[in-house]
Amino acid sequence: GMTFSMRDLDQALQGCGQKSGIEIWRIESFKPVAVPKESHGKFFTGDSYIVLKTTASRSGSLHHDIHYWLGKDSSQDEAGSVAVMTVELDSALGGRAVQYREVQGQETEKFLSYFKPCIIPQEGGVASGFNHVKPEEHQTRLYICKGKHVVRVPFARSTLNHDDVFILDTESKIFQFSGSKSSIQERAKALEVVQYIKDTYHDGKCEIAAVEDGRMMADAEAGEFWGLFGGFAPLPKKPASSDDQTAESDGIKLLSVEKGTTEPIEVESLQKDLLDTNKCYILDCGLELFVWKGRSTSIDQRKSASQAAEEFFRSSERPKLNLVSVMEGFETVMFRSKFDSWPATSTVAEPQQGRGKVAALLQRQGVNVQGLVKTSSSSSKDEPKPYIDATGNLQVWRMNGEEKISLEAAEQSKFYSGNCYIFQYSYPGEDREEHLVGTWLGKQSVEEDRESAISIASKMVESMKFMPAQARIYEGKEPIQFFVIMQSFITFKGGVSDAFKKYIAENEVPDNTYDKEGVALFRVQGSGPENMQAIQIEAVSTGLNSSHCYILHGDSTVFTWCGNLTSSDDKELMERMLDLIKPNEHTKAQKEGSECEQFWELLGGKSEYPSQKIKKDGESDPHLFSCTFSNGKNIPRVTEIFSFTQDDLMTEDIFILDCHTEIFVWVGQQVDPKKKPQVLTIGEKFLKHDFLLENLASETPIYIVTEGNEPPFFTRFFTWDSSKSAMHGNSFQKKLAVLTNKGKPLLDKPKRRVPVYSSRSSVPDKSQPRSRSMTSSPDRARVRGRSPAFNALAANFEKLGTRNQSTPPPMVSPLVRKLYPKSNAPDLTKLAPKSAAFAARTALFEKFRPTPQEAAPTTPSSSEATNEAEAPKPTSETTEEESMNNIHEDSKEEAEAEEDSSLPTFPYERLKTDSEDPVPDIDLARREAYMSAAEFNEKLEMTKKEFYKLPKWKQNKLKMAVQLF
Repeated sequence: GMTFSMRDLDQALQGCGQKSGIEIWRIESFKPVAVPKESHGKFFTGDSYIVLKTTASRSGSLHHDIHYWLGKDSSQDEAGSVAVMTVELDSALGGRAVQYREVQGQETEKFLSYFKPCIIPQEGGVASGFNHVKPEEHQTRLYICKGKHVVRVPFARSTLNHDDVFILDTESKIFQFSGSKSSIQERAKALEVVQYIKDTYHDGKCEIAAVEDGRMMADAEAGEFWGLFGGFAPLPKKPASSDDQTAESDGIKLLSVEKGTTEPIEVESLQKDLLDTNKCYILDCGLELFVWKGRSTSIDQRKSASQAAEEFFRSSERPKLNLVSVMEGFETVMFRSKFDSWPATSTVAEPQQGRGKVAALLQRQGVNVQGLVKTSSSSSKDEPKPYIDATGNLQVWRMNGEEKISLEAAEQSKFYSGNCYIFQYSYPGEDREEHLVGTWLGKQSVEEDRESAISIASKMVESMKFMPAQARIYEGKEPIQFFVIMQSFITFKGGVSDAFKKYIAENEVPDNTYDKEGVALFRVQGSGPENMQAIQIEAVSTGLNSSHCYILHGDSTVFTWCGNLTSSDDKELMERMLDLIKPNEHTKAQKEGSECEQFWELLGGKSEYPSQKIKKDGESDPHLFSCTFSNGKNIPRVTEIFSFTQDDLMTEDIFILDCHTEIFVWVGQQVDPKKKPQVLTIGEKFLKHDFLLENLASETPIYIVTEGNEPPFFTRFFTWDSSKSAMHGNSFQKKLAVLTNKGKPLLDKPKRRVPVYSSRSSVPDKSQPRSRSMTSSPDRARVRGRSPAFNALAANFEKLGTRNQSTPPPMVSPLVRKLYPKSNAPDLTKLAPKSAAFAARTALFEKFRPTPQEAAPTTPSSSEATNEAEAPKPTSETTEEESMNNIHEDSKEEAEAEEDSSLPTFPYERLKTDSEDPVPDIDLARREAYMSAAEFNEKLEMTKKEFYKLPKWKQNKLKMAVQLF
């Protein structure tokens, strides 16, 4: 029948697929037997397996991929029965999973990604009673690495060639032999396999040697390697092999499957509507085979389709092929892309499936749904987190043809739709100052302004040695980071650039440029004072929506209108925006449903308007693609990388991280410099090709980030180690350094930039309001500063003539504040009671604080940070500002000192960053506060000894922070 629930499954499979992760079963005499976690990734050539991958999407819904893996020596009967089992498993999980047939040595990238870096199947299997203990002596084995596939090959000279990478695993040493024609990326990937072999078969203890094909003289390790093959002899030229499955088939064939027999369907072109919901089909694409199951088919129909496909493999010359089996409405991108047309509506996008519905369905099937349904608190709190510090420094320029005109502080977040803007933002990151340079292109702006904005911004980034992340942003599609930088952002209609005015005149288009005396309607949106917008829209009543607040002005009257679905927070934002658009004017508040006549008159009469919330595009789960330029072509080959990690980002290549609401183009250090100017175009092409068929808008924001300068809003998608991205060399050299250096990345030069901010600054201080833009009373000037201390300082200076804050303060200021002695450093003896450890630590910090002369060389010169021409001159205020900040810092440290003395203590081993058993719930920025005084002092003595052994330049660098961790 159609219903097949969890209860009907084999006992071993019941209750699976309930939480993210991987579950594996081995087939033993036609029954599934669960494989324990510690044996995941171990496959035997004589067996077949079922692998279930469960993924929770951001919306909380669960997604399943089912793979069945067939070892090269497993039986055909087993293949047939395991195929049927996966159909049952799919039905029990709700019938939406994709099923993959995986053949040993030909596995899909997706399957291999679960077992990074590789799987190396072992000889034997259940039937051959392989369960005996591992033999004592180590066997010498030779493996070939082709892409992600690792295959054991005969240990003989004739196996080696110039094209591939080989790994020779001997008892005392693992050799990697790189064929002269293999790429750097292939060599780097193979090193991950070397690491795997070392950890798996040598308990992590054995030597590693890299041998390069053709470079062998005077290299002891190469000599040793060739010795194992009976001495060196040149390798034969390999004839162009035909065993690579590259032969495209003759077109795509569609076959219908009924009662176990297949019927070819003759068609001119492949259209989605050829597929009948009551039937199953096989789509034969030569190198790949698909089964499509109509939603109205019974489980028996689906089973017989799977068996027909297995038969198909047996009878054809292609037993090694993979098979992907999909359900109507849940087709994969690969499947859909085989059709000449595929209507957008017919595929159910994952996030829109109601979690509640899925849960109810599973509950009916006897599945425990605890933890499946996340209750989502709706409202503006659903805003994505920006992952960018809101206390940085902003400069904005408006484009006018080839020139950029700097905006005064008060005008920096008021943009015109007919113009283009460039912004530069510098802010404290985790361990350094971060920079972002972006272009904002108005909806009404003209091509000429757009082109020069993008070209000038790119030159700015280049002049700053590609350190800043670069953003291309279109009006109406701004990412959250942009709004946080701008804080209170207003867009006006029309424009003030020459090109825009000329366009209006030449095309006789009515000029709708904002006139503060005329009639104008603004919609207010955002999630709080650090992210709020007023957008000028057409002044007509159809522009209203019950879920927003609006400001309407005209005829010397100002109205505010709040929809019935708005919250007190929305109204608060509207009040703040009112201060910026029409300060100090009397306003008439309108309630939805009881508006006055004059309100409707200004809007040209009352009419129907929407009342539901405008659904913003949610962030979907990110996908990573590599763009490799092979064989000198200019068109990159784009391939998706599944279950990606930071290690997948190869320094020779360009990668695209697609998050749906925005895309990141990551550029490796070693990418050909000629390709760098094309990076934005590559991003735009990616949007146009829309590889995931998710209807990406061409206005989607694009960020360009370079290796070694990744901003926090990019690194959050990875488990990120910034020392890896700061390493030098090609990807093979980097990985070799990490491998041979006991896993610690080798930095062949000091870290790129001096850490400018203490680690504290990246964690918002709960007690301090973290907004730069608002002061308590609306009539005071709004000040953009670096911190609450800066705001307080600016208030003192208001009377003394205002400083133009669109110029960033000199680069030295944050650095200097940390380097120079505190103007009023407290006497250690008179401080509030504190632990001995804390006193010792403070004393040490004082001891290492260099004199001003010493500090000078480590201060980056301002020309590094900004173009020579724009290098700001230090002003006399800097010192005032420092002393303000110092006072602020001191009082904070005293408070912390008091707090320290009452903290629990833990052993150093549990406080280390790489601890096996880390202490939960402590302030990570101040680990040392949790150590006992005795242990702290002991570590301190050790640290001092180590410190004085360092070269002078390194001592200077470290004087800024003595870290035990």
